[in-house]
Amino acid sequence: MFYAIISQDREDSLTARLQARPDHLSRLEQLRDQGRLLLAGPHPSIDSEDPGPAGFSGSLVVAEFASLEAAQSWAEDDPYIHAGVYQQVTVKPFKRVLP
Repeated sequence: MFYAIISQDREDSLTARLQARPDHLSRLEQLRDQGRLLLAGPHPSIDSEDPGPAGFSGSLVVAEFASLEAAQSWAEDDPYIHAGVYQQVTVKPFKRVLP
């Protein structure tokens, strides 16, 4: 089943986010290579493809996991968690309808 991992950044997290980004992307690439990643990306803090110093307000990952517990465990081990980027993470079942 797919699960949505919806993360909210803490204030002034851009520096920590940029430092942890390579490790964060590596984990996402593993999901992609396993055919389990539906989509992933950040939420810019402003209405811009490149928010610059405004940074990001959070992230969304939709991926396939064996269970809600497995998705939560994966989310809890995110490098952004360890770096203090995220202040809150919500994991919810996701039912893909379209496309």
